[in-house]
Amino acid sequence: MESRMGRTVPAVRHTGGMLDPLAAVRTPQDPACDVYLTGTVFLDIVFTGLDSAPVRGTESWARGMGSSPGGVANMATALARLGLRTWLSAAFGDDVYGAYCWEELSQGEGVDLSLSRTVPGWHSPVTVSMAYEGERTMVSHGHEAPPRQAPPVDPPPTRAAVASLTPGVGQAWIARAAERGARVFADVGWDGTGRWDLAALPDLRYCEAFLPNAEEAVRYTRTTCPRAAARALAEHVPLAVVTLGPEGAYAADGRTGETAEVPGIAVEALDTTGAGDVFVAGFVMASLAEWPLADRLAFAGLAAALSVRHFGGSLSAPSWAEIAAWCHRVHACPATDSGTACRYAFLRRLLTDGEGVAPLRRAVPTIGFPRR
Repeated sequence: MESRMGRTVPAVRHTGGMLDPLAAVRTPQDPACDVYLTGTVFLDIVFTGLDSAPVRGTESWARGMGSSPGGVANMATALARLGLRTWLSAAFGDDVYGAYCWEELSQGEGVDLSLSRTVPGWHSPVTVSMAYEGERTMVSHGHEAPPRQAPPVDPPPTRAAVASLTPGVGQAWIARAAERGARVFADVGWDGTGRWDLAALPDLRYCEAFLPNAEEAVRYTRTTCPRAAARALAEHVPLAVVTLGPEGAYAADGRTGETAEVPGIAVEALDTTGAGDVFVAGFVMASLAEWPLADRLAFAGLAAALSVRHFGGSLSAPSWAEIAAWCHRVHACPATDSGTACRYAFLRRLLTDGEGVAPLRRAVPTIGFPRR
């Protein structure tokens, strides 16, 4: 780490031509895995350019369409594109969709799938997402993968694990990961029971950070605003981060009493699918790199904002090249708001104009194009 004018500045280095954001904090004793996660991989088909929601009995035409791996693949791809050594344990169908998702994640993104499996005769889950008016509506279909014949996979030794908590359901692997020293970062889905009871999240006790959105946070804490909700959640988990959509994010550290708030970045949103996953991935990376809390929020928000400019949840995630291009463009533009330029100056000092030139894979209308 390097200090400038009393401010801690993150350090990133290049190893073998690749940017490693954790190079400054790595030791020979560290595990091979930076982040472990598990969940369901979907094939996502996203329609964009809709003027309104489809109307029953009519046919709607979309001006854009993209296909990409989805579900837990959103998070895995975002983590890998930020330079983290990412291991995913998931089931893949032995159909064309499953083979496509496996290839995109393993060969295209460098996600380690050694703990994953292909299930004969099981078809891949599918989600169709329709984006309009800055939001999206999703329809999904799939079945639970058949249980493993062998014992469940234990998480490997890892710096961090990312979990999605489910109300009323405990996941044994989360406790095992925490007991082995992993820092657990968790978000949560919508509580279909309507109870919104923190006691129904038994694995919250193992988490270092909890990252709900504003509505979820307010409902769980019975508060009236997301900032009060974050402070209330910090009494139950060491670090509470509440995402505020385009308005940014707010965090409260229950260990130190520190709070931080960073506004959102205005961009023209094409598709918001997976933006929350990209935010979590950015926050995890910045946390593992030991950045200050406000810088972690700012970086996570920037990564999420850059992602919504492209189709799909996973293949919309930015790389360091895209982050560098944004930073240099912002600081070179005289019309840039001075507050924005100052807020992201810490990234400007770290990145060069040639930060990775390989083009990113993006969602396309179909699957199966040969890799070029």
